[in-house]
Amino acid sequence: MTNEQSQIQESNWKSSTLLVGGLTGLVVGLLAAYLYVRAAEENGDPAPKKIKTMDMMGLAVTLLSIVRQITDLGANGGKSKK
Repeated sequence: MTNEQSQIQESNWKSSTLLVGGLTGLVVGLLAAYLYVRAAEENGDPAPKKIKTMDMMGLAVTLLSIVRQITDLGANGGKSKK
C-alpha cells in the first residue's frame, strides 16, 4: 500500500467515526429534549420549570464520565483495564 492510500484510509475511518459520533449525539440530544418536554406537558405545566444549578452540574459530571469512558475505549482498543 502506498503512503497516499494509507493516508486516504486513515482519513476515511476518522471521518466515519466523527460522523457516527455526531449523529449519535444529535439523536440522543433530541431524544432527551423530547422526553423533557413530554414530562413537563404530562405534569400540566404551561412551561417547564428551570433546571436547578446542582441538577445541571450532576448532568455535566455524568456526561463527562461517559465521554471519558468513550475516550478510554479508543485509547485501549476497546479492552478493559482490569
